[in-house]
Amino acid sequence: MNINIDLYNITFFVLLAFAAWCVWKISVADWRRRIIPDVYLFPLLLTGMAVVIFFPWPGNPAESTLAAIFGYFLALIIGEIFEFINRKKNNKDVPIGMGDIKLISVGGIWLGLMGLAIALVLACVSGMIWGALKKQKTIPFAPFFIGSGILSLIIISFLL
Repeated sequence: MNINIDLYNITFFVLLAFAAWCVWKISVADWRRRIIPDVYLFPLLLTGMAVVIFFPWPGNPAESTLAAIFGYFLALIIGEIFEFINRKKNNKDVPIGMGDIKLISVGGIWLGLMGLAIALVLACVSGMIWGALKKQKTIPFAPFFIGSGILSLIIISFLL
């Protein structure tokens, strides 16, 4: 019996460690090159689904799936609106890349609807503050979103 419980716990912590490695690689890649590689994003998605389905986690699989779909389409619509505005101004900057959109969707899996909403607000506010302080038009969104997602998990787990 102890072997099963230990294997269960070990598997959970291995999956969390793998997810932490993926988010680290995503953050570093976005910070340095302004790109979020799918090679880390899709394993993070699959790991999140496994954690939500098989382990105790805030939220449930149905809510996480809904949050992933909602996050994807919300980010896609906002990205298209900003791209339309930039085209009208003849600006070549891309405000939201597809990597950011997919990352928000993956965040929905891990965070659920409430957590995703909290993380998006915190990420946007902290990213805007950082961009204003550094006087930059574009920022790497992934580090801000990932940090806000971790803070959101803490808020959901302990405060809500």
